[in-house]
Amino acid sequence: MTPARNLEAVIAATREVGDMAIARWRGEGKAVNVWDKSHNNPVSDVDLAVDARLKAVLGAIVPDAGWLSEETADSKERLSRRAMWCVDPIDGTRDFIRGRPGWAVSVALVLDGEPEIGVLYAPALDELWVAQRGQGASLNGETLHASTRQQFSGARVPADSLPKVDRDLVMVTKPNSIALRMALVADDRADLVATLRWGYEWDVAAAALIAAEAGATVTDAFGAPLAFNTPRAQAFGVIACAPAIHAAVVERLHDRAVTLSAAR
Repeated sequence: MTPARNLEAVIAATREVGDMAIARWRGEGKAVNVWDKSHNNPVSDVDLAVDARLKAVLGAIVPDAGWLSEETADSKERLSRRAMWCVDPIDGTRDFIRGRPGWAVSVALVLDGEPEIGVLYAPALDELWVAQRGQGASLNGETLHASTRQQFSGARVPADSLPKVDRDLVMVTKPNSIALRMALVADDRADLVATLRWGYEWDVAAAALIAAEAGATVTDAFGAPLAFNTPRAQAFGVIACAPAIHAAVVERLHDRAVTLSAAR
């Protein structure tokens, strides 16, 4: 299958499961069943249903690709594959189960350690984000252009609150989904998104490509490039921001990143 047809097929698969999920979110059919996988880490039967359907459909699109998903036990067999599907069936589960719209289906095809295709579908927001490496990114068919902010102070950040040291920044609406927060930078609705915790590849793979193809700078919390299909499938933090403020972001976060990454 050609890259263009791959992309079309991935979009169709992501739309299918997103539409299935939003029907349950709206209360159609049986009630959503929710439990905690671990402390303060909720999951629902919809997450699992979306995961299973994506694994079947995406597996038919690129049969020799490995698989990495939040809701599937990891197999190191994926490390021997050039291609890998990297999936979060519902990124932002807390918003999903609370009836809030800030959740999305996140699908990326990783090739040789880099996202090749990224699709992010937020059906409750009617937003379909798409990127292909070297081909740009779009939102509902319109070309995306990331934030070009030049000054760090005053940068827009999706957040519920800010520590005192960061109150020179400006809060904007924060979806629970980290992928959607990164996508806001791609659409120039935010200038900066940063996390300071160990995160999994499935959280950011699709959004990292979307943001980068829109012109944002995307790295880990220390400013290093993100890698995918790694043995631990983790990196410490993520930064997605306007290129001109990236160095200032890394400098601002450095001491906190050192302390928090060592405390694991």
